[in-house]
This record gives sequence, structure tokens and C-alpha cells, in this order.
Amino acid sequence: MLPILEALRARLLAQLDSAVHGGDLHLERYDGPAGDPGLFGPGSVVWRVHGHPAGMLTGGFAALLLQSLHPLAMAAVDRYSDFREDPAGRLHRTVRFVTTTSFGSTGAAEQAIAAVRRIHPRIHGTAPDGRAYRADDPDLLTWVHTAEVRCFLAGHQAFAAEPLTAAECDRYYAEVALLARRLGAREVPDSAAAVARYLTRVRPELRATPAAVDCARFLRGLGADARERAATRLLMNGSIGLLPDWARTELGLRRPTPVRVLWDRPVARTLGRALVWVCGPSRIQQAARARTAC
Repeated sequence: MLPILEALRARLLAQLDSAVHGGDLHLERYDGPAGDPGLFGPGSVVWRVHGHPAGMLTGGFAALLLQSLHPLAMAAVDRYSDFREDPAGRLHRTVRFVTTTSFGSTGAAEQAIAAVRRIHPRIHGTAPDGRAYRADDPDLLTWVHTAEVRCFLAGHQAFAAEPLTAAECDRYYAEVALLARRLGAREVPDSAAAVARYLTRVRPELRATPAAVDCARFLRGLGADARERAATRLLMNGSIGLLPDWARTELGLRRPTPVRVLWDRPVARTLGRALVWVCGPSRIQQAARARTAC
């Protein structure tokens, strides 16, 4: 690579690491002990899906939008999350959990899961509609997990150079179901057909509360400066196309089909290819592969 391009890539990578990871990748979570496969291992579909930066960023934004449609989940986020005051910190913690449980050592992954399980019992209250909620509710955990991984997979299928086969999609859902169960979820959908049935079943419970609409508005303006806000808006437009039609309608995200197909997705795909170039070989994945190869 030409020196000027390498210097540009290095500068952009440092900015991206700062925005997404907080600057410190904490490679100690990934580089030992030797021979430890972690929860999934290098042959898993999880490593393939969660290792694609563009698919995960767009899928992550879509997941936040879809998750917000559960009134109880959104009530908990609205009361307890600091995403408005510290959006960068919230992003860093979420990314850290996903990368640690996906690529980290078994010990690091189990520590991350235990930390979340310690926090969940403290998060409880009453939603605006009068219903009680608690973050350790197994059914609510199943919703948050299913909405998340459904969108992660949709992002990968839309933006990866080699989408998964139908059998690989089922393997992905079966693999990540392990993580959901360890967090306390129950009756976790573990195939594409099971996820489709689950979403159909819970659809009557989902709606856009004022907090959910406000969250979507906030996410579309996310960014520390004008360049980050512009990139976020383009990625968010691509994320909107990953949502089911009914979810876009509920949230009032009116992007006509021609706009989503002919503008949003191609632009997001181009930006995604740029992200893949900037990221290059992931240092996190390199450390994890070196650990598992020993």
C-alpha cells in the first residue's frame, strides 16, 4: 500500500477505534490463555457475522430501533440508560460486551456475562402504561436478544461480500442462543424459522412509545462532530432498510422503497466497504485467532 494511503488508513482507524471502542481495545481479553476457543471459536458463524464491521454497525443501529418497540424494554432504557448524556460511553460498553463474548477467552466472556447479570436485578420499575418491568425478566431478555441478533444477521446479509447460506443462518441463531440462555433468557429462537415465528407472536405487544420515537430521533443525530454525524446518518439510513416494514411504520421512518433500494443501501454499502478497508485485519480477531491456534 502506498505510504500516503497507509497513513490515511491509520489515522482513520485510530478515529474509528476511539469512536467505537473508546480507544483501548483491551487485547488482554482476547490473546490468552493459549488454546482457549472462547464461547464460540474460529470455526463458528458467530465469528464470521460479528467480525464484519459494516454489517455490525448497520445491524447494531437497526437492533436499537427494533428493540425500542417493546414498551417495557424501552421504559427500562429510558429510565436507567445514560445513552443521551453519554452516548459514546454507552456505545463503548455495548461493543465491549459483544466483542468480548464473541471473540474473548472463556474467562473474559464469562466475566462479561456475570457483570451484566449482576446489574440486571437493579433495573426495575413501572412503565408509562402501568405495567411493571425488570431487566432480568426472561421473556424481556429473549426479546432484546432476538431483536439484536436478527438485525446483526440482516446487516451481514446486506453488506458482507459473501452472505450466509440458509443453513449457516440457522447455525448462527443456534450458536448465539447459547449466550442468551447464559444471560437468563428462555425459549430462545434458534433458527431463522423460529425467529420469524417469534416475531409474529410478539408483534401485537410492540408499538412505538414517545420514548421510542425520541430514541430514533436521537440516534439519527449521533456523532461527536459534523463528519461523524454525517456518517451516522448514512449508516442509519442503511439500517432503516434492515427493519421489517411494520417496524419502520411504527417508528414513522418514512423512507420510500425506491429511496431505500436505489440510494440508502448503495450509499451505506459504499461506506461499509470504506469501513472494511479502514479496519483492515482486526487486531481483536488476530489476537483471538492467535490464542485459539496455540
